[in-house]
Amino acid sequence: MKSRLMACTAGLMLGLALGTGGVAAQNLTFEPGTGEFNWDSYNAWKESAPDLSGETVTIAGPWLQPEDGFFRNVLAYFSAATGAEVVYTGSDSFEQQIVIDAEAGAAPNIAVFPQPGLASDMASRGLLTPLPEGMGAWVADNYGAGESWVDLGTYKDADGKDQLFGFFYNVNLKSLVWYIPENFEDAGYEVPSTMEELKALTEQIVADGETPWCIGLGSGSATGWPATDWVEDLMLRTQPADVYDKWVSNEIPFDDERVVAAIEEFGWFARDDAKVSGGAGAVASTDFRDSPKGLFSVPQQCYLHRQASFVPAFFPEGVEFGTDVDFFYFPAYAEKGLGNPVLGGGTLMAITKASDATFELMKFFQLPIAHEVMMAQTGFLTPLKTANPATYKDDTLRGQGEILVNASTFRFDGSDLMPGAVGAGSFWTGMVDYVGGKDAHEVATAIQKSWDANK
Repeated sequence: MKSRLMACTAGLMLGLALGTGGVAAQNLTFEPGTGEFNWDSYNAWKESAPDLSGETVTIAGPWLQPEDGFFRNVLAYFSAATGAEVVYTGSDSFEQQIVIDAEAGAAPNIAVFPQPGLASDMASRGLLTPLPEGMGAWVADNYGAGESWVDLGTYKDADGKDQLFGFFYNVNLKSLVWYIPENFEDAGYEVPSTMEELKALTEQIVADGETPWCIGLGSGSATGWPATDWVEDLMLRTQPADVYDKWVSNEIPFDDERVVAAIEEFGWFARDDAKVSGGAGAVASTDFRDSPKGLFSVPQQCYLHRQASFVPAFFPEGVEFGTDVDFFYFPAYAEKGLGNPVLGGGTLMAITKASDATFELMKFFQLPIAHEVMMAQTGFLTPLKTANPATYKDDTLRGQGEILVNASTFRFDGSDLMPGAVGAGSFWTGMVDYVGGKDAHEVATAIQKSWDANK
């Protein structure tokens, strides 16, 4: 659900683009040789690329207008180099349709999955083909936190053997704190670089008679999900990544003391009347879309708001990034030595019907140009270290891209990887109960019981 939410809200921030389903050689959006793009690597690949005239590669995914048009603009560079036609079809029921098509033997060549769970399931059923040999090593070397991305794209095949099936393309970022630079300057506050400093800033704002945080968990039937992001981010900042992985897979129970401690870390921010706008009692009832508005009110209702890269869709019109509002990385504890972990999500490409042209297209997606053309058009983020950050559409995206490239660890939204009854059920409601005053261990135990009931 949260993956869909991020995709939809990101779309609200984009303009319209035109495009048909098929992409053959055509006028290119950015003329080769112009701008800050990596044309040298594209031209070198183009010289050795095979002639695929007459070949067609089909792609299915969740991207609708305008993202589909931006994506087709990228595919045009592949077509121009190889002569192949590429047909992309977007659907708002992609997750259901891809399973039906694969089981019927009518799958597209490539499927774009909004999250790893379905891809992993299809791989285990023999419905996916492993990515080209060497692609895992390439990802490890060329993506920020590369091994994390290899792990996230590696699933068991029908024989139970681990294989790289997923290549992540278009990432979203959750480990962000939004603030108003002018308010910081007026108050004499500095952007914190560690969790210790962030907590000290929180306490300083309270001591100054102001309110540090705006936090809202309201989201209709999905109320509670913003708190799960907080807990996931704090798990990555209080425990090694392998503990996070075991928690998400329930190899350690939800009421493990390390998980309970992360929930209580969230409570340090959210359950103190002095630290949150409206008091702790307002956290669960405040809609997450309304929550950031406290940053912009006069006088301001808060100084800080932790939320993902999609939240500007709910900022007031006319807000200018870098001046009216800015963000910083939700920092890690210096004393714990866990590096710079990042929480987020993203779409991954997997091969559902192999062909020589399909393998060549997957190689094309390793080129900087395949990322840079998207970076220049829309709210696309990539951990690719060789992509030129100067091609990002704006400074906000460029700053978020730098966080991804410099991450030491990346982990996918944990609740999206849990069984639906937990990740989109008892975890949400449990966090509402917790901010309402229930004991963290009691809440965690109830969530674990719901997990046990669904095994």
